[in-house]
Amino acid sequence: MAIITIIGSGMMGSAMAFPACRNGNTVRLVGSPLDRAIIEHGQKTHEHLTLTHDVNGVKTCFMMPEKVTFHYYEELDECMKGADLLICGISSFGLDWFCENVVPRIPEELPVLSITKGMIDNGEGKGNLISYPEHMLKFTDKKLKINAVGGPCTSYELADLDPTEVTFCGPDMEQLRWIRSLFETDFYHVSLSTDIRGVECAVALKNAYALGVSLAIGLSYKREGRVFEHYNSQAALFGQAAKEMYRLLNLCDGNAEKNIFLGVGDLYVTVFGGRTRKIGTLLGEGKKFDEAMEILKGVTLESIVIARRTADAVIQMVEAGRAKAEDFPLLYHIRELLVDNADVNVPWSKFETETIR
Repeated sequence: MAIITIIGSGMMGSAMAFPACRNGNTVRLVGSPLDRAIIEHGQKTHEHLTLTHDVNGVKTCFMMPEKVTFHYYEELDECMKGADLLICGISSFGLDWFCENVVPRIPEELPVLSITKGMIDNGEGKGNLISYPEHMLKFTDKKLKINAVGGPCTSYELADLDPTEVTFCGPDMEQLRWIRSLFETDFYHVSLSTDIRGVECAVALKNAYALGVSLAIGLSYKREGRVFEHYNSQAALFGQAAKEMYRLLNLCDGNAEKNIFLGVGDLYVTVFGGRTRKIGTLLGEGKKFDEAMEILKGVTLESIVIARRTADAVIQMVEAGRAKAEDFPLLYHIRELLVDNADVNVPWSKFETETIR
């Protein structure tokens, strides 16, 4: 049995304790400096303050597995002693903090598994996007092995033990097999890949495009004047999103042929069960971006970070002659909504193609 230290006690990081503990492992759940209320509540009740589910119409906190202990950030060094695996469970908003304050302190012999999904510009000003594990390694001279998780999985459904299939990626297949053995259960199924950038970029892109697909939900609500969804428009936006994700994966050297299915699966679950659905729906209903963000104050929306970052990278690629703007009409419109506070006006005609066999 292993000792697993999770840094970041938000919803997804904490949900990883459920398959880990099912396999008899011990979990040390360490909060970031922003997680003090979660840790305090957990120490008092063994419940998770923000990881909740609906029980007979009542919002109820999950009771964490018995082998989970709760720790404040000041205890991180002690919690890494004797640990077999460290999980990075922070959101994209905390990436800089994690890289600057945690990565340099990780012992070289302690493997890392990151559940933070995202991409970041490599800093060369050419629109080159890299995965978070690649970025993290820039903050240490140690030969850390940073692995990551990709694939369709929402935190509350994982804690509810709903079956899912994800992919662990990393530089060493033998280590990946060992990490899988810590988590794989009858409800948490794990594939493996050494293509870190391909896997991570595929699942990061879904954050940007789930917002775009969710516009159709809000447009339906606005048109019908009641809660009624039309699926033709959602499917059309979903198809366009898949096209643009495929093109972007290849531009990021992400091997779209092998990895697009990970992004598409993650896109599906995010549209139907993720937080990004909320912002896309509000925009589709006619809310301006600033107004929608005020309504969702307190909700972590990584999609906003990823969408802006991806759109800016594509603009740089277009300026460098590496990409064509007309290949990304949905992404450009998403950027208009987020950056220019524009009204929703889905560019349907720009999605049309003519194909001759």
